[in-house]
Amino acid sequence: MLSLTLLGTAQGRAVFGPWRAQVRVGLGRLPRGQLRLLRHLAPPVGDFPDFLTPPQASLGVEAGIEAVLATPRRRLRRELEVLPSVPSWARPLADGEPLALAGLGQALRSYHRAAVAPYWPRMQALIDAERAVRAHALLDHGSEGLLVGLGPTMQWKPPVLEVDYHLEHDIHLAGRGLTLVPSAFCWRMPITLIDPALPPVLVYPLPRTPDWWTGPAGSPGPRALANLLGPTRAACLRAIEDGCTTGEVARRTGVAPPTASQHATALREAGLTASTRHGNTVLHTLTPLGTALLRANSGPAPPPAGRTATPDRSLGG
Repeated sequence: MLSLTLLGTAQGRAVFGPWRAQVRVGLGRLPRGQLRLLRHLAPPVGDFPDFLTPPQASLGVEAGIEAVLATPRRRLRRELEVLPSVPSWARPLADGEPLALAGLGQALRSYHRAAVAPYWPRMQALIDAERAVRAHALLDHGSEGLLVGLGPTMQWKPPVLEVDYHLEHDIHLAGRGLTLVPSAFCWRMPITLIDPALPPVLVYPLPRTPDWWTGPAGSPGPRALANLLGPTRAACLRAIEDGCTTGEVARRTGVAPPTASQHATALREAGLTASTRHGNTVLHTLTPLGTALLRANSGPAPPPAGRTATPDRSLGG
């Protein structure tokens, strides 16, 4: 939904311009009726209905679409009222007519294949890196440390999390917890659901660079992947599987910190890992390509050449 709203604006040209240009070529092959429906449901300015972002989508796009299509008729009609108007051709959807819902499902699948699926591995790498950063903050400094590090558009002032938002809006958790959702398509400020009775969710922007949707220029490639040959670098890749810092890579593989840093750089340039700086710490995580490579070569890793692997004592192991 957020990618749809961005397609209709010129916001973030440096970050989203090349992605927009490429996606619009693919969308030109979609039926006009599908595009018209989606543009109506996710306008470039204003809100879009909550039922279009169900929690079941965390299980995959198909699970999310099935949840959208199972929305009760009363909720469909109520939430579609957040849109400026409901044209006559969209009324069957508001009435929950089966053919209209089936058409919505087809439109969502077609759009996802054209605008999201081709870039999903790169987005997943960014999300995994962000999750690892937040997990480290939580483990090292507790929930306070996680919330303090969410800036700059979010400020933790106990017991309130203040968020830059386009309108005044208070959400009282009342013990329900808060789901934080990093998003490649969230622009400038976080967003939340409209209905305060729904489980609290806060979607916030991922750290991005202009090449976020393709990855670093010149990688991956045969030459970069060739740099991975050798037991030491393979051991470093395995050490990064659960997310770790450069110092942890060094401890887990028994190599000197400068050597661990060199190997981490080569792995990142090969597109097998992603690195995120958090203060003075750089956290490394696997990309989908790195995960696939490890799964294809599962088994015990040999110790680095010329060194004896030392146990990782950071967790008492």
